Amino acid sequence: MSVQERKQRERAERECLIVATARELAEQQGWDAVTTRRLAERIEYSQPVLYSHFRGKREIIGAVALQGAAELATAVRAATSAADRPRARAVALARAYLDFAARNPAVYDALFQLDGGLAYAQEDTPEPLKDAFAALLETLGEVAGDGVHPGLFTEVFWAALHGLATLTRAGRLLPEDAEPRVELLVDRLAMV
Repeated sequence: MSVQERKQRERAERECLIVATARELAEQQGWDAVTTRRLAERIEYSQPVLYSHFRGKREIIGAVALQGAAELATAVRAATSAADRPRARAVALARAYLDFAARNPAVYDALFQLDGGLAYAQEDTPEPLKDAFAALLETLGEVAGDGVHPGLFTEVFWAALHGLATLTRAGRLLPEDAEPRVELLVDRLAMV
């Protein structure tokens, strides 16, 4: 291994450490607790080293969002691949999405609530974000119904899931009704 390759590997490892530490701190204490000073202390590097990877907290949030998008896509595909019918896949997708949001609140916020400097629904949208949407579209496109644009249907279904995830986390919805909500959402929106 050349010196250049070693330095690139070390840089990539440091970047992963920064993102993992930011994510851990955000999950434990919220995004307000994530500062470049605290991150630098936790990873045992100086702030200038941290700034050599990310220009600031906004870019770190963006990096966590991209990581979370990849994880969400994986979770949705794993859940839907285990179902054998379109309706069952739609229900599995909804459950996987809501479970991901509940288990990873800081990552979910980085993806959908905070400014990570990422473009959504644009030409320059990063691939992990496009793939997360594609993971939803793969299942929801098959239940959109005749004459309904699959992408538009996916956006509406996703918006409903986001509302459920956000309201549930805020304690605005009764937890015991979580499953009936998923069933109602699929029954009313999905054409199966």
